[in-house]
Amino acid sequence: MVVLFNNRQLTDNGQLMTTTITERFKQIRKQISEAELVCNRQPGSVLLLAVSKTKPAEDIAAAYQAGQRHFGENYLQEALRKQQELGAYDITWHFIGPIQSNKTKALATYFDWVHSVDNLKIANRLSEQRPAHLPPLNICLQVNISDEPSKSGIALAELPQLCEQVAKLPNLKLRGVMAIPAPQDDFEQQRQPYKTLYQAVAKLKQPRLDTFSFGMTGDLNAAIAEGSTIVRIGTALFGERDYA
Repeated sequence: MVVLFNNRQLTDNGQLMTTTITERFKQIRKQISEAELVCNRQPGSVLLLAVSKTKPAEDIAAAYQAGQRHFGENYLQEALRKQQELGAYDITWHFIGPIQSNKTKALATYFDWVHSVDNLKIANRLSEQRPAHLPPLNICLQVNISDEPSKSGIALAELPQLCEQVAKLPNLKLRGVMAIPAPQDDFEQQRQPYKTLYQAVAKLKQPRLDTFSFGMTGDLNAAIAEGSTIVRIGTALFGERDYA
């Protein structure tokens, strides 16, 4: 399989990498489809978000050629470089990392989704800085569902108030919630935090939220069982990350 990137063919090693990503993509899509079936979910109701942080633009191009269109990034400057390199690709860009106030203008300008909003100040800045010619920015609120001090996100008890506040902002579209529970090996234990958050959202006195950004490589099936509409998969698709 030959992949074009910046109007050139990838190297032999690149072609090998492309085949690997293509096969992994097929395997992940199959796993999602099987989980949808087992959990009595509508076929195609779970979106695969390819988490491409630390990976080069060539890897994203290979996944795109395999059929992937939604990509998630954690680091703003890295993401902006990739967006420039991949400008010819029709990619939907999601930001899923912690947000600093000095990053909101770029996030509001260059992304289609932001999953990791956890306070009103950031939401206000995103709304104020969203360019007028763009549609409202899709927003998920990050909930620290396992109450881990090391993780971003609001407490579950804070969700109703923040939902009400963010839903009123003019240039944002509040879509749902995002969560990264504490890792668990047991399937039933993996399900519980997602179940708790899903039920809490169902009780909100807001226009119905339609997005649950739940699940990663290790708990994909449990997340789909509890209502996930977006699973965030990185290592299983692109291989181990090199943070060096």
